[in-house]
Amino acid sequence: MTAQPEQRQQHKPRAGESSAMEAVRLRRVNRWLAQGLGGELADLYVDSRERSAAAAHRSRSRLDFLNRLTGDIRRPGFAMTIAETDHLVGCAFGFPVRSDGFWWLGFDGPLPHSIEQLTASGGVFAITSILVQPHPQDQDVACRLQERLLSDHQASLGATLADPDDHPALASLRSWGWLDAGEIWRPMSAALLRVLVLPRGERTAARLDDPAHDARTRWPE
Repeated sequence: MTAQPEQRQQHKPRAGESSAMEAVRLRRVNRWLAQGLGGELADLYVDSRERSAAAAHRSRSRLDFLNRLTGDIRRPGFAMTIAETDHLVGCAFGFPVRSDGFWWLGFDGPLPHSIEQLTASGGVFAITSILVQPHPQDQDVACRLQERLLSDHQASLGATLADPDDHPALASLRSWGWLDAGEIWRPMSAALLRVLVLPRGERTAARLDDPAHDARTRWPE
């Protein structure tokens, strides 16, 4: 999962910023268009995370991102939403979580029953990347992108994975409304990853937060 790595204090818009924000347009693109945007998306990824890195490191990061993007594009139901003005300023993409719950394989401990039910009903969408160009209002752009992606798929819950050592990315995700849900082991990457979920709507949020709903639902501190 990719997130803008810098958590900012609440921003008070200055003159002219609100109009700039209104100029940001969201647009859904299909897998073919996403492939064509690969180079621009990779540049956006590097710019948002690797500004001070050496050229060789930036090149490796760019290639790693393109490889992950190619893999996601091949998944059934892949979808992407981009944010743009006169240029690309952000994007979010992912795919529906299958109702058989395979995506949750390797979850540490019992999967909360509320999440299990939402998965079985087809109400979970995995957002694998959220990229936002550094900007005073990038938090608002990120929130709009993730909300549009979930609403377009009528998903009640977003799910994502993050490196537990990537504290800036985790801080950004939490500032965008994501909740910690546990850890998951991914054998392919030989990594223990942090699981975060994003409830859409008050009813879903209450369902996840209510320990009486399911005795097995435990949210980590």
